[in-house]
Amino acid sequence: MFDKILIANRGEIALRVIRACREMGIASVAVHSTADADAMHVRMADESVCIGPAPSSASYLSMPAIISACEITGAQAIHPGYGFLSENAAFVQMVEDHDLTFIGPRAEHIRIMGDKITAKDTMKNLGVPCVPGSDGGVNDVDEAKRVAGQIGYPVIIKATAGGGGRGMKVAQDEKGLEVAFRTARAEAKAAFGNPDVYIEKYLQKPRHIEIQVFGDGKGRAVHLGERDCSLQRRHQKVLEEAPGPAISPEERARIGKTCADAVAKIGYAGAGTIEFLYEDGEFYFIEMNTRLQVEHPVTEAIFGVDLVRQQILVAAGEEMEFQQDNLTISGHAIEVRINAEKVPNFSPCPGKISQYHAPGGLGVRIDSALYQGYSIPPYYDSLIGKLIVHGRDRREALARLDRALGEMIVDGVDTTMPLFRALLDEPDIQSGNYSIHWLERWLDQKFG
Repeated sequence: MFDKILIANRGEIALRVIRACREMGIASVAVHSTADADAMHVRMADESVCIGPAPSSASYLSMPAIISACEITGAQAIHPGYGFLSENAAFVQMVEDHDLTFIGPRAEHIRIMGDKITAKDTMKNLGVPCVPGSDGGVNDVDEAKRVAGQIGYPVIIKATAGGGGRGMKVAQDEKGLEVAFRTARAEAKAAFGNPDVYIEKYLQKPRHIEIQVFGDGKGRAVHLGERDCSLQRRHQKVLEEAPGPAISPEERARIGKTCADAVAKIGYAGAGTIEFLYEDGEFYFIEMNTRLQVEHPVTEAIFGVDLVRQQILVAAGEEMEFQQDNLTISGHAIEVRINAEKVPNFSPCPGKISQYHAPGGLGVRIDSALYQGYSIPPYYDSLIGKLIVHGRDRREALARLDRALGEMIVDGVDTTMPLFRALLDEPDIQSGNYSIHWLERWLDQKFG
């Protein structure tokens, strides 16, 4: 087992990893930019190293600075959290070249799943169901029209190296295809330096369902059920829950086994999430995230496991502490992402926290690096906390979420908390009757 782990991240996820390390008796090293010198993850770690100025390109994304911080502190392993370098195959290779351990999958698996066309081909060959679409990249409008004609409109054009909704456009018919195709390519080029796109059938009212998988890197893997992440704005998740209110135990077992078998066949190590669109009882693969997800706490709540602890164990060559037959779901969990943003425009609101009070009580967890007097810097993602609730069933979890939101105080900046209070009044949210398009339509009706 490692003596010391460096966390190549910031904010609540860095704090999350530090806590797991402390419970395991492992020393932790925080890295930080000059803007994060007073951040909670820096205060909570056993050691800290400044790795550069405020822009993430010069600090949290600086591979040489992070490797140097390991050498200075004697850390033997790096946990990437999520975002930043967590899915950068070149970084993983650099870590291994310096005789350090990357707490996550191997570079080859990150590389395969990082390209959506390669990922789709790989999953299709492993027996995972995929959305009908082009066999690979589509390079010109005429080819795009041919593919769209074969699979039927509407279609969606996606960047092969994409994420977060960038380089993604919907065409309802052939007339709109040309503009959508050229726009998607231009966005992909600007965002990712790669204009390549592919085409898929656009589903009308799908849910976003993701399966949590975990492999030991030695040919064994399990699944830990699904999360429903359908409440989204501009392809960004807002609320996640587990288990999914629309998924039956039989469907869960079927798709879960398919996913676990797939990652076992490729010798996948650590945590991963296989994301699907789900409509009319069918699952369609869209991508795999080769890292810990923001919403991992809802899975931890219903299974009673610490996924970060398991990541560390597997990276150190030890065994997972569970097998498929002893993973059972208990109750229902919901997570809401609290961002420093002003609704309805969702514009970032950095600033100083004048008052902060975290909710508590039975079944309430808050993952946040906030404290009273903390100044939220303007340089990074606006996520400032995750409120997770767990109840015996979905009804109790919703009631607990309402109670916890009422207790939570974040003054000094605008946040998305009022959005969740409003959503809880909606019958569709109470019943779980929503798709990936529901939230944007609701926002349009509410705010125009």
